[in-house]
This record gives sequence, C-alpha cells and structure tokens, in this order.
Amino acid sequence: MSDHPSDETAAETTPERWTEATVYPDMWVDPEADPRNVGGSSPEGELATLTDFLTDYRLTLRMKCDGLDAEQLARRSVPPSTMSLLGLLRHLAEVERDWQNWITTGDPAPRLYGPKDSDFDGAVADAAVVAAAYTDLAREQAATDALLAGHDDLGERLGRQQIPVRELLVHRIEEYARHSGHADLLRERIDGRTGQ
Repeated sequence: MSDHPSDETAAETTPERWTEATVYPDMWVDPEADPRNVGGSSPEGELATLTDFLTDYRLTLRMKCDGLDAEQLARRSVPPSTMSLLGLLRHLAEVERDWQNWITTGDPAPRLYGPKDSDFDGAVADAAVVAAAYTDLAREQAATDALLAGHDDLGERLGRQQIPVRELLVHRIEEYARHSGHADLLRERIDGRTGQ
C-alpha cells in the first residue's frame, strides 16, 4: 500500500494511452484521415504560410475534442485548473472576438461570456453549452477572418493600436498552438488518446 493515497487514486483513474493512428504512432490519425495539410505541398508566400498554420492549429483543437460527450469536454482534467476542452473552445471564441476589437476602430464588441474567466467557469457539462461553444467559435473565427481578408499587406497597421497584420496573424497562431498543447494533455487525461 502506498504512503500517498492520492497516488493510488490517480493510478485507478488514469486511462491507458492509445492512438487511432496506425502509420505513425505519434499522430492523431492516419495521414489519409487527417484534414490538416491536405494539399501535400507547402503554401507559397508568407501570408499563405501563416494562414495555413492557423488553419491547421484550429483543426487540431477541434480534432482533440472529437468523439467526446458534454461531460468529458467540460471535465477539468488537471485540478486545480479551471481549464477544460470546452473551456478552450469558449476561450478561443472570446479571444477571436477580442482580436476583432483590435482590428476595428469602432466601439468594442461586448464579451461573449461575461467577466474574465467566464469562458472557463461557464464551461459546464450540458449539450446546449457545447453546441453553443462550437457555434460561437465558428462565427467568431469567420468574423475575424472576414475583417482581415482585405489586408494582404502584412506590414499594414490596423485598429486603434495600429497593430501590423503580420503580428495579428502570428499572435493568433501562437494562441491556438499554445492551447492545442493544453488540449493534448486534457484529452490524454480524459481517455488516454495521444497524438499530435
């Protein structure tokens, strides 16, 4: 018997690691089932490259959430953190809206979920909350993309703070990449599934 009861509890609730991939064991799925980088070749130019990375990280986050129910998505898998996969979906919708406020010069749009940390605190195990999170994220991503669509000059400065388009794109990639790393750990703790 362990001197640390929490060690025994953790061992009992730790899922076995597994991957769906059979070709490359460190991948999430096999290449033919992977929606990322489907063209096979690298994009041409800096704007296309940045956009490609953003698209792939967005897809990675969604892939990490696939196949889970509302309770699993809302599960805070690394106590005492309030982070969950559902919370990440809601957080990134909130962040996309915030980026829209950076790009425009008008009055800022209100927060989606309320005061700071409401995106994570409100991520509860409810199918309606899950559906709303996916809808919110898709809508806010499309709105941010639409605002940036007419700005191909990566050096162009936008919004009240005159932030270069390049910086906005790199910041978005960084945000999704960081949270995709969180999603790796959250998903592995939920059901043991691994892969990039």
